[in-house]
Amino acid sequence: MAPADVDPPRVFIAEDEAIIRLDLREMLEEEGYDVVGDCGRGDEAVEQIRELRPDLAILDIKMPGLDGLAAARALAAERLCAVVVLTAFSQRDLIEQARDAGAIGYLVKPVQRSDLVPAVEVALGRYAELNALEQEVGDLSERLEARKLVDRAKGRLMDGHGMSEHEAWRFLQTQAMNRRLRIHEVAREVLDGEVVP
Repeated sequence: MAPADVDPPRVFIAEDEAIIRLDLREMLEEEGYDVVGDCGRGDEAVEQIRELRPDLAILDIKMPGLDGLAAARALAAERLCAVVVLTAFSQRDLIEQARDAGAIGYLVKPVQRSDLVPAVEVALGRYAELNALEQEVGDLSERLEARKLVDRAKGRLMDGHGMSEHEAWRFLQTQAMNRRLRIHEVAREVLDGEVVP
């Protein structure tokens, strides 16, 4: 579990059987998790999760309104939280459907505390890793795009204004420093014809 000075992970439970919902809530709270909400319908679960923004949702597969797999797909598409799917069945095709729907964990009823905590912790960890990787990929593609802009702007300055590559680079750098902009922003202005030497 998280150190005392860190907020506990926030969990939402969607399960149509009230007694199972209560058992899950009790086990999670005893383990130090913050159960921020629960309900018995898949469609309500998605709405409440959008509003409450928990770190993790535990979704029963068989629910009225929207089944757990459809709810998991909706949550995964919007990157709302980690999802652990809950079911009374452990058939391989259901496990694969849950995985394909975006679930990061899978629990079979009746849920034991010894299974619940590891499933929750692994799902939270995996979700954090996936988000970090996605952020890194976004950062890398942004940097690559910025690099391309700078190279094209240098080419425009070299061709249109007879500058050497070093002079073109110094021009972009100086403009960026003087105007408190990032170099790729100046590069875009050069390419748009808004900035000329």
